Amino acid sequence: MSLEKGEKVPKFELKDQHGKLFESDSIIGEKPVVIYFYPKDFTPGCTKEACSFRDSYEDFQEAGAEVIGISNDSEASHAKFSKKFKLPFTLLSDEKGRVRKKFGIKKSLLGLVPGRETFVINADGEVIFKFNSLDASKHKQKALKAIKKLQ
Repeated sequence: MSLEKGEKVPKFELKDQHGKLFESDSIIGEKPVVIYFYPKDFTPGCTKEACSFRDSYEDFQEAGAEVIGISNDSEASHAKFSKKFKLPFTLLSDEKGRVRKKFGIKKSLLGLVPGRETFVINADGEVIFKFNSLDASKHKQKALKAIKKLQ
């Protein structure tokens, strides 16, 4: 079952790119959050998406929001990816796909590639916007537009 608009985000814990345990309730329900799920570190589309969030990170921060990227890659892969592209936000490692399953992210491309989906969550921890598209170029702009509507 997919997480839909108006629903509360389920609690979860994952390790970040620094090996630290991230607890979702430390931020979700406290301020607006953009969580974007992406297929794989260092692939062209995922790099483009991460860099677009990086380039607009200050806009998200000015709107009081945090950005979090999640994929099935390891903490070590995330650390290299984050360092190489100077990503200022948290990347979480969901190697077993448990959080992806909680959010209801389906695989794409004949079930071979982990899905690309973005969720915008308000300060109450509710999904206010979700966007599912393999086109990495549209996720940041749609998320930022949804965040700005909260102001």
